[in-house]
Amino acid sequence: MRVRNYSECTVRNYVSSIAYLAKHYNLSPEKITREQVKSYAYHLIQNKHVSVSSINQLISAWKIFQVDILRNEWEDFRLKRPKREKKIPQVLSQQEALQLIDTPRNLKHKMILKLAYATGLRRGELLALQLKHIDSARNIIRVIKGKGNKSREVPAPLALIEELRQYYKRFRPKTYLFEGYKPGNPYSATSIEKIVKDAAQRAGIKKDMYPHVLRHSFATHMLEKGVNLKRLQIILGHSSMKTTSVYLHLANSDSVDLPNLLEPKRKQNVPGKR
Repeated sequence: MRVRNYSECTVRNYVSSIAYLAKHYNLSPEKITREQVKSYAYHLIQNKHVSVSSINQLISAWKIFQVDILRNEWEDFRLKRPKREKKIPQVLSQQEALQLIDTPRNLKHKMILKLAYATGLRRGELLALQLKHIDSARNIIRVIKGKGNKSREVPAPLALIEELRQYYKRFRPKTYLFEGYKPGNPYSATSIEKIVKDAAQRAGIKKDMYPHVLRHSFATHMLEKGVNLKRLQIILGHSSMKTTSVYLHLANSDSVDLPNLLEPKRKQNVPGKR
């Protein structure tokens, strides 16, 4: 997978998928049959309540193992992928997003939330940000090897760049923009999730909150502000316009033009009639 330039996150996840499969049956993975993999996937769905994405990840890892490692024909080991549930992403209103950001007293926590919302970066991209990735002269944040191993440039508001300068003067991170207790090591993913949930609770936000909600909110609010869909696709780093277009269903820009069907029709006075 590394030779094929898969991201380290994908390598880690695929290897873990096969390792857990082998551990479940206490067998070398080469001795595991297709029916056993199907039974294991059913076990994960029914008993562990894993997502469709996790099952698809298992199938992808299984395919690489069978075809590229064992040199087997995929038709002999093919598994059908489960259908993805078409969920509408959770989003905050702009007011809720600003309340969330304003809640933490800790400057690092506040900057993590602010950067996530103002740029739409994924959690992993946020954690991987290094000081050299911030181009303050151009007001640009460079995402290096994001999801799908793709790199891109994301615009950052001038005010945010200035706040990042103040943040740097306060914390003096060594390598990564957000570092844990040990200098030079990135902040943990679980810590960011905790920051988001704690801030939402203190802000009185009742919605189901997780870090990706800030990315969904960024995309939705950008469309509401009139940002072109193609431009948004590039900023978000989506390979397909179809992925970005889901936010069209969430944007509230045209709702003010819709008639209120619950309002009774007013009678018009016709001149000359009483």
